[in-house]
Amino acid sequence: MSSLNELTRPLPFRARRESSYDRTGGNIDFFEIPGGSSVTLMDRSAAGEIRHIWMAVGTEDPFYLRKCLIRMWWDGEDTPSVECPVGDFFCLGHARSYTMSNACFSTSVNDEQRQGEGVALNCWVPMPFRKSARIEFVNDQSEMVRLWYYVDWREFDSLPEDTFTFHASWRRENPAVTPEGADTEYNLTDEYNFRILYAEGAGNYLGVNMSIDNLEGEWWGEGDDMIFIDRPEGTKEKGGTWPPDLHGTGSEDYFCHAWGMQSTTAPFSGESWCEDKFFLRAHNCNGKVAVYRFHVADPIPFREKIRVSIEHGHANDRSDDIAVTAYWYQSEPHCLASFDPLPQAEERVPRPTPDRGRRLATYM
Repeated sequence: MSSLNELTRPLPFRARRESSYDRTGGNIDFFEIPGGSSVTLMDRSAAGEIRHIWMAVGTEDPFYLRKCLIRMWWDGEDTPSVECPVGDFFCLGHARSYTMSNACFSTSVNDEQRQGEGVALNCWVPMPFRKSARIEFVNDQSEMVRLWYYVDWREFDSLPEDTFTFHASWRRENPAVTPEGADTEYNLTDEYNFRILYAEGAGNYLGVNMSIDNLEGEWWGEGDDMIFIDRPEGTKEKGGTWPPDLHGTGSEDYFCHAWGMQSTTAPFSGESWCEDKFFLRAHNCNGKVAVYRFHVADPIPFREKIRVSIEHGHANDRSDDIAVTAYWYQSEPHCLASFDPLPQAEERVPRPTPDRGRRLATYM
């Protein structure tokens, strides 16, 4: 997202930071947020660009990464351009704490096997704003939260009028289902696909992180990705006339792997976590898995609208629990259809894993 070459020249901005430092000069460098309340992390009227967000959350709730939310507004808009569970926003799936790194996010944790472990959360995605920026952290659980954070941003005199703003939305189908009688052998529409993103306006699709809970066993990843761009006859339900502008060949292919997913990460794609990494046939990711794909080197622009979807199994023949965070840039105002109403906190938590202790003991 940046270059060391920048440091060899004068830079046209002023470095700024918002943080949870102790305003008394002491060492209580966190905010305490009671259950069911929120705190504003940033509220600035300026032209600028966020370049880095670091966050750490302390709480007794083991599913805080799904129950707590992050929201962002740009330039005085009425509805947030970012509304996601905190863990999913930072590219962590299934409310799990784990260590991973890619071009857009990085996280680190001491004990990946303990549900609810504290984790360092970093976002490196540029987030420009021409007039103002507001960020809110929501404690949508009953337990108290302690929040440590930095928001590092650049203040400019002005930004171009055609600057796109950053967006992120979360949605889940628990499980994704296809109506009885639908053709699950040949799919010539994305009507029953899992919808990753629908957006209206001009912008660039950045990418997605996806959490799959493999409910049916065996290989989950035969679903094709399909992307419709600027289809004037399209609708948010069916995306447009066939064929898609971009049509993939399978889920692991879209996430840049082959013959299943492998436990490896790269700047723009990878499998960041797999629950069954200790099991036989781990490359097929039985159980829960988290994967990501970022279109940084291969951006996907749109001028009027975009629909991104993926089959859940070949021709939607599977019914797994799927959740995604979609990331994109676009002109404002954003389309409200880009954001599903978020379920209540308890409805966002991942499904329990049956017999997990016995199965892990078998292979460890």
